Formats: sequence, C-alpha cells, structure tokens
Amino acid sequence: MLAIYKKELRSYFTSMIGYVFMALFLSIVSFYFYMHNLNSRVANFEYTVSNVSFIFVLLVPLLTMRLMAEENKQKTDQLLLTSPVTATDIVMGKFFAVFTILTMIVAVISVYPLIMSRYGEVPFASAYASIIGFLLLGGAYLAMGLFLSSLTESQVIAAVITFIVFFLTLIMEVIAKNISTSHKTAFIAFTVLWLIICLVLWIMMRNITVAFGAGIIGMIVMTVIYMNNPSLFDGAIVKVVSWLSAMARFGNFYMGILDLSDIIYYLSIIFVFLFLSTQVIKKKRWS
Repeated sequence: MLAIYKKELRSYFTSMIGYVFMALFLSIVSFYFYMHNLNSRVANFEYTVSNVSFIFVLLVPLLTMRLMAEENKQKTDQLLLTSPVTATDIVMGKFFAVFTILTMIVAVISVYPLIMSRYGEVPFASAYASIIGFLLLGGAYLAMGLFLSSLTESQVIAAVITFIVFFLTLIMEVIAKNISTSHKTAFIAFTVLWLIICLVLWIMMRNITVAFGAGIIGMIVMTVIYMNNPSLFDGAIVKVVSWLSAMARFGNFYMGILDLSDIIYYLSIIFVFLFLSTQVIKKKRWS
C-alpha cells in the first residue's frame, strides 16, 4: 500500500494536478475568508467553512476522475491486478494519497482562525469543529469519487458522473422538501432509487442474473410492504434524505457540536465506498 500511496501522491505533483487543485481550493476559501471574516469583521470562521462546502462538488471530481479511470484506459490496471498487492492495498493507497492533499489544504485553512485571534476573540470551538467536519465531508466525497472513477475507463465520464452525484447530494434536501410527501410519491421514488442501485450493481459485477434478481426481489418486498401498510411511506422521502444527506450532517459541526453519530456517519460513508471500490477491483482481478 505504501508504494502505491507514494506513487499516486507523487503523480499529482509531477503533473501539476495537485498544485492546481490546491491553488483553486485555497483561492476560493481565502476569498470567502476575506469577504465573510476580514472585510465584514466577523470572528466566526465557521461561516466561511459553511459557505465554501460547495467547493467539493466543483473540485473533487477533477481530483478523483483519474484515480482508477486512467488506469483502466491505459490498461496499467493489469499491472496492479497482477502485482503482489491486495485490492484493499490499491484502494487504500489511492484514497490516502488524495486525502493527504486535502489534509494539506485543511492544515493551511486551520491557520485562519489563529490569524483572526490577533485582532480579537475568536470562538475556536465552533471554528475548529467546523474544520473537522469539513475534513470528514471531504473524505466522504473523495471515497465516493474514487468508487465512481473505478466504474469507467473515461476520465471525462468519471468527472461528469461524479459532479452530477455530488450536485444531487448538495440539493437533495431542497428537492425532498419541495416534492409531495404522499406514500404514492415515496413508493415511486424508492422504486427508481432501487433500480439505480441495481444498475450500479450490474456495472460492478457485470452479472445480469444477480442485478436482475436483486431488482425483482427488492420490487416485490417494497410492493408487499406498500400494499399492506402504505402509511409507512408517508413523509419517508424527507426522512431518508435527511438521514442520508452528507451536507445535512455538516450542520452540527457548523454549530460547534462534535456529535459522535455524525463522525461515525462520515467514517461509514468512507468505509462503504472504499469497500465497493475494492469489490470492483477484485471482480476485475478474478475475471
């Protein structure tokens, strides 16, 4: 894993991608820091962190699109698959490489509250809680981007799909609050979501029997539940979206609350998508 980590991290700084990513990231954060804190003379750095959380939607796809897609296109993934390293080592090495870049950025951002403290009192608890949440949110997006990159050979397709998925996570709460909360709407929404999951399952495994079987079983289970107790689906969309939304979980960090459930949530998202990425690589190795 260490060799893959070093190779991947080095590649970002030999191809300028790492420098460009860090420069754009810090430029946007610094602009908001100047506008929200220095220019407005507001000591709450969490305002800046909250307002720049959209940055992951714009920039992370540019960082993660090449993680696996480039290997797949150039067929260098065959070298990895035949090398004496496990699929877990490959995934973890690549993830920690991009996470290191994010950590370097967050380390720079962490200095900003200290700069403000020279001119007045700064609520460090909420400032650094929001920074911790920012790092965890970024880690979750990086893990998702890595998984999506492993599903295709095109960096462009990987970037576009990742951007769309991230954008949906950004606005999913708004969408959920503005659509009908009736049980019929919820049943249709969950049916579409399950079909999308089955499609991803097929892309990962290339096994139509498993994907089709999972789709049929899931549809039957949901239909039976709906026919027997449709009231269970009332308001279910808002509840599920609120629980799944990565951005919604960021609210507690923004208020200076380090809730263990929120930390576990982000770590779980990272674990799940790294696990899925590992399964994709294992499937290629055995096929």
